[in-house]
Amino acid sequence: MTDQRRRGFLKGMLGAGVAGFALGSGIMSLRVQAAATPDASDWPKKAFNTPGVDETIAELYEMEATESDQITMDLPTIAQNGAVVPVSVETTLPNVTSIALLVDRNPNALAAYFDIPQGTLPFVSNRLKMAETTDVVAVVISDGKAYKATQNVKVTVGGCGG
Repeated sequence: MTDQRRRGFLKGMLGAGVAGFALGSGIMSLRVQAAATPDASDWPKKAFNTPGVDETIAELYEMEATESDQITMDLPTIAQNGAVVPVSVETTLPNVTSIALLVDRNPNALAAYFDIPQGTLPFVSNRLKMAETTDVVAVVISDGKAYKATQNVKVTVGGCGG
């Protein structure tokens, strides 16, 4: 058992030494490149600062959203920790271009906004922060129309249901 640990340690140290030598001598280069920054004019800044779900949808998409049973939301009905509530959204609607997540009683309703590239599976996953029991709304833009699904999440202290 001790010999295996020692061998593993020595192999790791040898690998790190070889990598350090290769980087230091220029045999191998370490290149870090930042991702392309999206155009700031596309950022929906005003929508992120708008209170209320319906007002935010109107600000973000300039239309009203209708309820759809083709949007599936996966999130807990009771959240033990409102600081980290996992949510995932997927849809069978065609030609989806964006998905937004809104939290009704948060000071700013818009919690997340995703552009969905053409040909991509319309699925997003995120963690939301909620201070109290409220509705979570997923808004999907499909074929230029807005659709939504709503689910209530009860936020408890310690998950005791109170």
